[in-house]
Amino acid sequence: MKRRDVLKLLGSAPLLRLGLGSAGGLLAMTSGQLYAAPQTDTRLFVVFMRGAYDCANLLVPTSSDFYYESRPTIAIARPGQGEGSALPLNADWGLHPLMQDSLLPMYKKKQLAFVNFAGTADLSRSHFETQNTIELGQALKGDRDLRSGFLNRLAQVLTANKAHPASFTRELPILLTGGFDVPNIALVGRTLKSPINARQQALIQQLYQSSDMNRLVSEGFTARNASAEAIKNEMDQAGGDALSVSGFQGEARRIATLMREQYNIGFVDVGGWDTHVGQGGAKGTLARRLDVLAKGLVSFSEGMGSAWKNTVVVVISEFGRTFRENGNKGTDHGHGTTYWVMGGAVNGGRIAGEQIKLTPTTLNQDRDYPVLNNYRDVFGGLFKRLYGLDDKQLQKIFAGAKPKDLGLI
Repeated sequence: MKRRDVLKLLGSAPLLRLGLGSAGGLLAMTSGQLYAAPQTDTRLFVVFMRGAYDCANLLVPTSSDFYYESRPTIAIARPGQGEGSALPLNADWGLHPLMQDSLLPMYKKKQLAFVNFAGTADLSRSHFETQNTIELGQALKGDRDLRSGFLNRLAQVLTANKAHPASFTRELPILLTGGFDVPNIALVGRTLKSPINARQQALIQQLYQSSDMNRLVSEGFTARNASAEAIKNEMDQAGGDALSVSGFQGEARRIATLMREQYNIGFVDVGGWDTHVGQGGAKGTLARRLDVLAKGLVSFSEGMGSAWKNTVVVVISEFGRTFRENGNKGTDHGHGTTYWVMGGAVNGGRIAGEQIKLTPTTLNQDRDYPVLNNYRDVFGGLFKRLYGLDDKQLQKIFAGAKPKDLGLI
């Protein structure tokens, strides 16, 4: 069968979008070449909390009287004040009490660090504008290329031989848009159906049988089938006596399987963090969402298996929220936020980056966290350590930035 006949059978669409690099996972086409498994042990997974979460109720400034004055109904109590009080990390900071069995053990194992007062210089406080700013990763002043996201530029710097990125989203996000072809993989529901059935797989293998790519195609389908079976087994086990955490945790297991076996740069976004009304404190809306996300990330770490030791997860949000609670017992759009950096390769167990005491005079515009650790500088320093990039390569990713090594690796 000729190549044009196979493409006609499959709808005359590029192989990349048909799923050789999508839900079954397992091959992708980049610059006209198919590849199978990642050729670098390093794994980078970026999680975007869309909606701007309230970082001050996750990483709690327990030594700040101003925090408790500013949040009469939603503050997390100081450590040692009974049920619902913060989990102590150091003399100044505590952790939300629902992180007792998720983030706290990871922090104690030094596999989790927090970068406080992080973010962008964008002061628009617009979700969409600030999300776009971060995903582009370009300087605020001057012309910006709206078709070039910073993770795509990272993949270009690493080259096709080392970078195998994927976005675990319905649509490709801005930060993975650019000159490097990236598959987006929508993982929704309890089953992963490959868009290529057995008959189509046989036809594709027949197409490449006499070519130099026959081995890569065959290995890729073998990996796809093995990964799909592994996912099925994990899902079957979850149906036994074990409790299942809904939402992100279920997706995290599947993403881990794909990143463990196939991709070394991954992205996912999680929504629902815009808590203007009835945010809650130790319990409530925000607490429940943080609990699900944290458990999902623990599930991801477990799913990575031995690859976890070479994995770095960075959890970001477009901005933080107001330091003071509003009249609806919630918080409004803010500025600086707190990033989470976790993984077996992370130098954790600490609060990293430039810090400041929280007083009325140190707030940004008398309302929210200042940004002391610019996200481009933080990611630049992380990429330098993670991939051994030089200054010239880093400038291709974050032009004009000043990479800041926070010792996260």
